[in-house]
Amino acid sequence: MNKQQLTFRNSVREDVPLILKFIKELASYEKLSHEVVATEELLEEWIFEKEKAEVIFAVYDGKEVGFALFFHNFSTFLGRAGIYLEDLYIYPEHRGLGYGKQLLKHLAGIAVERGCGRLEWWCLNWNKPAIEFYRSIGSESMSEWTVYRLSGETLEDMAK
Repeated sequence: MNKQQLTFRNSVREDVPLILKFIKELASYEKLSHEVVATEELLEEWIFEKEKAEVIFAVYDGKEVGFALFFHNFSTFLGRAGIYLEDLYIYPEHRGLGYGKQLLKHLAGIAVERGCGRLEWWCLNWNKPAIEFYRSIGSESMSEWTVYRLSGETLEDMAK
């Protein structure tokens, strides 16, 4: 396969089943399938009706071989928006061909084009191949920061 033939396309509403398929495959890879409660209806509502996230597909030979789901965040220190990459996934049979790097490069181009101050994401500590890849492209781990989360019942309790 020739990585030069990779193209990118923005998702459309009809892609919702494909988006969910990518999400489930990523969750399986990350051993987190039990956490996936997303449905096609929820994805359609939040991505296409409320426009709270965007999806880009990496396409090779007319077929989607990877995806990135992202949204804007905001840095008060920079005084401008950034892009937060929630998910990036390349099908296993297409890994090692530079597609992940090309997809990140495309996303970085979107961030620059939109005037964003940064592009950031999280990575599971055990995912050594991803960590090595991210380091190889010059990204920095933010080891001085700890991620905190409220969700589910705890989030609901806090809102009371």
